[in-house]
Amino acid sequence: MLTILGFAMIATFLVLIMLKKMSPIAALVLIPALFCVFVGKGAKLGDYVIDGVTGLAPTAAMLMFAIVYFGVMIDVGLFDPVVRGILRFCKADPLRIVVGTAVLAAIVSLDGDGSTTFMITVSAMYPLYKRLKMSLVVMTGIAAMANGVMNTLPWGGPTARAATALKLDASDIFVPMIPALAMGLLFVLALAYVLGRRERKRLGVLTLDEVLVEETETVLVGAGTGKDMAKAGGSGKDVTRAGGSGPGVDLPDEPGDESFQGLDPDRPTLRPGLYWFNALLTVALLTAMIMEWLPIPVLFLLGAALALTVNFPHMPDQKARIAAHAENVLNVSGMVFAAAVFTGVLQGTGMVDHMAKWLVDNVPDGMGPHMALVTGVLSIPLTYFMSNDGFYFGVLPVLAEAGQAHGVSAVEIARASIVGQPLHMSSPLVPAVYVLVGMAKVEFGDHTRFVVKWAALTSLVVLGAGVLFGII
Repeated sequence: MLTILGFAMIATFLVLIMLKKMSPIAALVLIPALFCVFVGKGAKLGDYVIDGVTGLAPTAAMLMFAIVYFGVMIDVGLFDPVVRGILRFCKADPLRIVVGTAVLAAIVSLDGDGSTTFMITVSAMYPLYKRLKMSLVVMTGIAAMANGVMNTLPWGGPTARAATALKLDASDIFVPMIPALAMGLLFVLALAYVLGRRERKRLGVLTLDEVLVEETETVLVGAGTGKDMAKAGGSGKDVTRAGGSGPGVDLPDEPGDESFQGLDPDRPTLRPGLYWFNALLTVALLTAMIMEWLPIPVLFLLGAALALTVNFPHMPDQKARIAAHAENVLNVSGMVFAAAVFTGVLQGTGMVDHMAKWLVDNVPDGMGPHMALVTGVLSIPLTYFMSNDGFYFGVLPVLAEAGQAHGVSAVEIARASIVGQPLHMSSPLVPAVYVLVGMAKVEFGDHTRFVVKWAALTSLVVLGAGVLFGII
């Protein structure tokens, strides 16, 4: 009975969030609470939730302060020179432009937010693709795959979800996976080179006036009301949203989205005098994370506090920066704490144990010791056809229990579970992909037909490297 109820709870959760009948946070709370009553253990619901929240608090803290930290770094202009340098490197060469798209998307993905990555990447690169008549699906596909690989960062979402669902330390999942993920990123860059050569062969290397480069040096990020028109630095021309009246290059906007704001070179949050401090702080933070000098939540807590204090010494300015990123913080941390109900009920009632036993009994004996590989293969289609919430909170605990029964550690299962992210980032269940195709004026179907085969291959490269290096 517990096996049936467990699968029914997961299925109900998946159907409701895939049909958008409930938000993930509401479904993570209400569905398990209801099934806890069905199981006859409603009186213990409070204990299950408290146990879950206690275990998930470090993950929630890491996500909260990582979002604040990288949000502040974008506000103060840490990534602006990178964007300008990539644009100067690209010039009018289609090959350089495609490779530059991959590099830019990967770098901006450090903030852990797909929507911000796509807004910055497309707003910087779209005018070049449009003016040179390059394939826009190449831009959206490369950006999505680069972001998908980088989305495995501990503060990006999937790794944190895997750590949350299996009660593991995110660094134990992510740090050993760095070589495999690096191979995935190198594959994306190699693919960008090949596609760029194809575009160069089709179009040739064209001559482009330097004014165009200046026009494209405006980046857009989600922060505030987004009503402002971005001015192209030094060109005397306006870069406007789709439907705008300026004489320059039109940048598309997502209909009904009020979260866009042009960040010009004179925005008040810039701190050019502190650029090297912020760069060194970020390098030190990432180094400390990789070397595991302190727990990741502590590192980001210290980093966010230091970044705010140094860059915005006045209290009103600090409050304004925190408020600007509060929505993202609340959404992510709320999801983590809501997951405490789901995982707490699934484990506390014993449903996950019964489901795992059923799964183990139905896995061929020859495949049992290879459950990590099985998990990696399954993660590619499953994270595309369902949300990360559904996979990591609904399916992964069952796979982990099945793996442990065959001597495969939970951390190996968790590492394997993140290899499907390059494909996941183009899933129709990912809101950020609609920002990507909307800003690029690309039909979602065209993007899907182009990207699925390459993204799936990228995921297999990461999985193969993980197996080859003995990580999975």
